[in-house]
Amino acid sequence: MDILRLDFKSGLEALLKANPIRAIFLGVRIGDPTAVGQEQFSPSSPGWPPFMRVNPILDWSYRDVWAFLLVCKVRYCSLYDQGYTSIGSIHDTVPNALLCIRNDNNSEQKFRPAYLLADGRLERSGRVKRFSAPVCGKLSSVCNGLKIEDLNSNNMLTTSIIAVGDEILNRGGYFGILTNMPLHIHKLRFGTVEDKLGSVLCRKLHSIGWATSLLAVTRNDIDSVAEEVERRKSTNDMVFIYGGVGPLHSDVTVAGVAKAFGVRMAPDEEFEEHLRHLIGEKCTGDKNEMAQLPEGITELLHHEQLPVPLIKCRNVIILTATNVAELDLQWHCLIDSLKSNGDLVLMAPFVSKCLTTTLSDVEVAQPLSKLCLQFPDIYIGGYRGSRKGPLMIRFEGKDLSRIEAASQSLCQNFQPGAFSETE
Repeated sequence: MDILRLDFKSGLEALLKANPIRAIFLGVRIGDPTAVGQEQFSPSSPGWPPFMRVNPILDWSYRDVWAFLLVCKVRYCSLYDQGYTSIGSIHDTVPNALLCIRNDNNSEQKFRPAYLLADGRLERSGRVKRFSAPVCGKLSSVCNGLKIEDLNSNNMLTTSIIAVGDEILNRGGYFGILTNMPLHIHKLRFGTVEDKLGSVLCRKLHSIGWATSLLAVTRNDIDSVAEEVERRKSTNDMVFIYGGVGPLHSDVTVAGVAKAFGVRMAPDEEFEEHLRHLIGEKCTGDKNEMAQLPEGITELLHHEQLPVPLIKCRNVIILTATNVAELDLQWHCLIDSLKSNGDLVLMAPFVSKCLTTTLSDVEVAQPLSKLCLQFPDIYIGGYRGSRKGPLMIRFEGKDLSRIEAASQSLCQNFQPGAFSETE
């Protein structure tokens, strides 16, 4: 064994300079963070010393690894016998709670060995999760009517919502098959199907204190989906995408997400098993096609109320809901799953107040502009339900006392009774 007392890259450069090494065998598996985009034979990454990476166990599962170690009596790190399933830095490695042996005596916790973990997908549950600061805080633009600096100072997290569909799909797709709903094939008439999910999802996100920075609609086209996801995933803490999920030629959402992350689509055995149990004889053609998921970045979010788990790719959640009722169910299950995984940060919910007035837009415009400068932490917007209907002024934020102060400040600019409060 050669010991190189250098950082990894410098050590590798020194090793290859001293030895005529052309290929290096690695123990990388496809679920590892560094495995994205790799094949069994992959050249080293740009900027690194040139050599061929050989990945003989790339497609092995967690169960495959332990079967090999135990059957062949290979020596392994003793920490694996103490409940550790994924060993990294001393700062982020802990025993996997799923292997904890219940003890009613409140004595020291004990853990079963790593090879008894029932679901290999939960191998990395033995790592401490840190929720990073909102990436949106790096921007200087305005998000949801609030300055990004204000969002960051209030520990606000942001999301984008992407709807996929040449005519915003709200029914059909493979979940129409799974739930025995009729599958509707529409003629190509852009914008003829009303989207009811975006506004509902936006309100649900506001209920847990997350701000929605954008609600976008994109075509049933892999490149269009990929471009939209690519833009949003790096500027938001989380991205929700729905529509275009299923076996039809126009269902390109999952492939678009894969392209946005620069990974290939590959069969997922566990997801395929769920589909087989659910669809059975109803599925025609290649059954594997519906179980193709983005390789190396996919996490399945299970819940006992869901017939098929939800799909999470890094910070992108793919929803299969096709109507509000299904969205309600999937939202409930998603919150439960993310809470149990430690992947959800619940913030103070948004609160709001709405005033109506018969005053004209011109009369209200200047006082409203001054009010926005006076209360930069409050979203203040005006709209009408109809051309001749009353003007509605909406205040939204996380501090009810600030909202009350803003609304009172507006009313003081006009005669008493000029504004009335609505629900």
